[in-house]
Amino acid sequence: MKKNFDKCLQMLLVHEGGFTADKFDPGNDGDGYGNQGSTNMGVTAKTYAAYTGQPAPIEVMKALTFDDIAPIYKQNYWDRARCDDLASGLDWSVFDWQVNSGNRSSKALQKIVGAKPDGAIGPKTLQAIGNYEARELIEKMHSSRQVFYSSLKTFSRYGKGWTRRNNETLEAALHMLE
Repeated sequence: MKKNFDKCLQMLLVHEGGFTADKFDPGNDGDGYGNQGSTNMGVTAKTYAAYTGQPAPIEVMKALTFDDIAPIYKQNYWDRARCDDLASGLDWSVFDWQVNSGNRSSKALQKIVGAKPDGAIGPKTLQAIGNYEARELIEKMHSSRQVFYSSLKTFSRYGKGWTRRNNETLEAALHMLE
């Protein structure tokens, strides 16, 4: 829903937290310029370097501000998943997972509604989404996300946090329906 990006970004940043340099984080693989991987407010060095076209060493990553990362989230995740075209609550469910696991959320949503799971939300997917109640889609997204997390080799290290995040996303998404 168009008016939800700012609200969803604020909720996302609660999940994402501040600066980290976790060498075990599979999404934290450096910036492509030979700099060690780091993350700030959920944006990896690799993502920031790709967005800016500049290296993202740790000192740059530590200094990121909300104004630096908000456009990245809008362009790379919210807009790419067509969240402005989704019902309130469903937009949050898709966005949070999109940030956490790439276009896996778009593919999961497409599978749920019977569209081609190519990760590109287009007119056919949006039409198929229209055949479902938002609550049902949110609940199915939650289940799909948990199955995905449970299948990962790193679940023993990160599973408790991922499960908490998934449950919090479900709760907030359902609340947004009211």
